[in-house]
Amino acid sequence: SVPSLKREMRNLSEECNLEPVTVSMAYVYFEKLVLQGKLNKQNRKLCAGACVLLAAKISSDLRKHEVKHLIDKLEERFRFNRRDLIGFEFTVLVALELALYLPENQVLPHYRRLTQQS
Repeated sequence: SVPSLKREMRNLSEECNLEPVTVSMAYVYFEKLVLQGKLNKQNRKLCAGACVLLAAKISSDLRKHEVKHLIDKLEERFRFNRRDLIGFEFTVLVALELALYLPENQVLPHYRRLTQQS
C-alpha cells in the first residue's frame, strides 16, 4: 500500500541521514506517479526507490560513496536489483517530465508533517 511504502521510504531515508526536505521531495515525486496511474504491484517498490534516489541526488550534496550506500540500502530494503533501479530512475524522470525542482508549496506540507513527527 502507498502509506506503508511511504513509511519505508522515510525509515530508509533516516537510516541514510537524508534531510526531511529530501524525503518530502521523494513523497511528491511518488504521489505524482500514483496520480498518473504509473504504479502497479510489480513496479511500486522500484517507483519508491527511484523517487528516494532522485530526491537524494537533486536535493543534497551526496558524495559518490553515499549514493552507493543509498543504492545498497534501497536494494536491500525493497528487494530489487540495482540494475532495475537505475533503469527505472530514467522511467520516473520521464514520467515526472524531468521536473525535479519542485515548487515549495508542494514540498512544505510533507516537510511540516515529517519535522513534527520526529
